This record gives sequence, C-alpha cells and structure tokens, in this order.
Amino acid sequence: MKKVSFGESITILVIMLIILGTAVIHFGLSPQIPVLFTIALLIFWARFRGAAWDDIHKGIQDGIGTAIIPIFIFILIGALIAVWIKAGIIPSIMVVGFKLISSRFFIPSTFIVCSLVGLSIGSGFTTISTIGIALFGMGVAMNANPALVAGAIISGAVFGDKMSPLSDSTNLASAIAGSDLFAHIKNMMWSTIPSFIVSFILFWILGNSNGQMSAGKIARTTAVLQAHFSVTWWAILPIILMFVCAWRHIPAIPTLFINILVTVVMIFCQDPHESLKSLTNLISEGFVAHTSDAGVNALLSRGGITSMMGTVSLIIVTLSLGGILMQFHVVQSAMEPLVKRLQKPGPLVTTTILSGIGINLFVGEQYLSVILPGKAFKPAFQRMGLDPLALSRVLEDGGSVINYLIPWGVAGSFAASTLGVPVLHFLPFVFFSLFSPVFSILSGFTGVGLKWKQKPVIKN
Repeated sequence: MKKVSFGESITILVIMLIILGTAVIHFGLSPQIPVLFTIALLIFWARFRGAAWDDIHKGIQDGIGTAIIPIFIFILIGALIAVWIKAGIIPSIMVVGFKLISSRFFIPSTFIVCSLVGLSIGSGFTTISTIGIALFGMGVAMNANPALVAGAIISGAVFGDKMSPLSDSTNLASAIAGSDLFAHIKNMMWSTIPSFIVSFILFWILGNSNGQMSAGKIARTTAVLQAHFSVTWWAILPIILMFVCAWRHIPAIPTLFINILVTVVMIFCQDPHESLKSLTNLISEGFVAHTSDAGVNALLSRGGITSMMGTVSLIIVTLSLGGILMQFHVVQSAMEPLVKRLQKPGPLVTTTILSGIGINLFVGEQYLSVILPGKAFKPAFQRMGLDPLALSRVLEDGGSVINYLIPWGVAGSFAASTLGVPVLHFLPFVFFSLFSPVFSILSGFTGVGLKWKQKPVIKN
C-alpha cells in the first residue's frame, strides 16, 4: 500500500470526526456503533488502496494491545466497587462526609479532596471509582447538580494524577520528552497552578449557587445508610491500604487484588453466613441495594465486572479504530508537514497541544496522545533550543488530561460509566482539563515558564 498523502489523511480524519461528532453529540447515540461504522469505512478504504487483510488485522491487534492492562484494571475496579459498597466502605465515607462537609462548601471541597487523594495514590481512575463514588452520592443527596459534582471529582482526580510522581501518565510524559521526573512535575506548575486556582474559584462560585441542601433529606439518607450497611470505623482500613500500596510503589493490579481480598475478608467478618455463591455473584454482577429509599438504591446499586463491559467494549472498538489509523500512517502523515513549518515557540506549543487533543479525538487513548506528539515534535523542540521540560509539560496539558473529555476515550468512557453521568454532561464542568491547555498555550506565546535549553539567538 502506497504512503498516505497529507491531503488524504486530513480528509479521512475530518470525515471521521464528522461521523463521530454528529452521531454522539447531535443524535446522542452510544459511541460504539458510530465507531464500528467508521472502522468499516476505514477497512473498505484500506482494501481499496491495496492493503492486505493481515495488515488490517495487525492494526486492530496493535491498537487493542495498548489497552490490555487498563482493561484488566477496569475489570478489577468493577469488582472493587461492588465489594466496597457491600462491606459498607462507601456508605461509611458518605455518612462521615455528611457530618464534616457543609453543603455550601461541598463542590470546592470535593475538588480539593479528590486532588489530594489523586496526588497521594497517583491514579485518577482509582480516585474516581473509590472516593469519587462516595462524594458523588453525597452530592446527589445534597441536591447538587450531578454533572457539576462529577466535574469537580474528575478535575481533582486529573490534577492529582498529573502532579503525582506515582502516576503512569506523568512518568510517561517525562520519559518521552527525556526530562527528569521531579523537574517535570515542578515545571508543570506554570500551567497547573493557574488552572487549579481558576477551577477552585469556579467550583466555589457554582457551588454556592447550586441550590439548597435539604437537611431532612440528609438526615433520612444517613439513617438509611446506617440501617442497611455496616457503617463503622473499620471501613477506613481498605482506604489506608490503598495509600500504603501507593507509598510502597505497588502497581495498580496487585493493589486492587489486595484491596478486594481484604474487603472480602471484612464482608465475611460482618456476616459469617455469607455464601460463596452470593459473593461471586456480587463481584460478577455488582451490588444491588434494597433499602426503603429509592434514591439510595439508585446511588449504591453499581459495580461488578459486568458493569465495566460497556466501557471495555467501547475501548476495544475505539482502539481498533486507532490501530488501523496508525497501521496505515494516517495520523503520522497528517502531523509530519506541521513539524517542518514551525519556527516559533508559540505556534509550536499550540500545534503540539492541538495534536494531543486530535489524537484523543481520533484514537481515544491517553497514552498515545502523549507518545505520538512527543515523538513527532521532539525534534522541533530540540531544533528551537527548548528544554525537554517544555515538551513534557505540553504533552501532559494537551494529552492525558484531555482524554477525560472524549466520549469514546478510555478515561472519558470510564468516568461516565463509573459515575453514571454522560461525558457531554460533565464536560463543561471539568475545568481543570479545560484550562490546562489554555495556560500552556499562553506560556508558549508569552514565554512565562517556558524552559530553554539554550537561549534563542535574535537576528537583526
């Protein structure tokens, strides 16, 4: 198959974006079907251009291969959510939270708490699926806008993930650019701190104007939780264990296995008559709440391996699409001419960020949104005399943080499935992800916080 030209690659990507955007945004369809339709069109195009079936299959396999570990982690997170609810961990967090957090400060408090948890454990996914679920339940009980609560949870989780030395995406951006990890984290503050401050202010303003707390509803919800779940201080043990595993640099998969095992032991301690069959059904199908409050039932009937299958299927088809695009160099052909024409830091930073956003839109995988622009634009950053720290910060600001805003993206679909709020609903409120690229672009044009390896020579 002959090399794809720049014009042809741009045409393909634009058609894809129109199909996906129209189907998901305009018609509100589930992303899986339009993505499959787009894959079918790409396969017909590749065959028309003379591609072999083996090459098409290889593209699909390579695309899916990048997400095998995240997919397995999602399956374990589904199991963890179910056992955490059954053991009373999430209900206990909610009850304690009702006593400690005022509704007036709930939204900004949610942002801060998730930021600290994410920073401590280095995983946005784990933050959203544990503390995030409890905070989301509290927010709904306080009559807060579910999309706003989800936005605060995800913003905090993304901040913590981005600024933690334990984060996979942070380590990846540093490695791709060739910068020191802790110097990279320090340098990210030039865009991260302004984004954090603006996000906090917006959450404070919106939180204060987001309706009134119903004291009676809070009291009823607390009573229901205490009557139907084991609300006890022992619930803090799995949470502490999660932090200990992060501190000991234990990877996500063994951390989740250990936490699930400890939580299962807690379930048997609370109810020694719990049958093995009901426990396996809980892990497989999720927890179903049977209380006297329909709202609590809706909030806490979730989790289980099955609950993650929709997300897993979306990830598989999306990355299959991305794999085909990569196999036939469609994305690479669209990026190559841009690299050669960039001569100033402002346009270079902007184009690199837009490339990361584009990879998120077309491929849906946050790691590739860091890797591909990193490899493509690294020579341009070196040629201009910019420090690798400049590149690594830009890769984060336009790559991993944006994936949460893409309905068919790995992170976006995970957050939507876990919290039960569609991506397009919470997208306007994920302020941290929205502002990070803006401040990074401003840095590129103003030079504020832009690291140089050697100062540019100004020619008269």
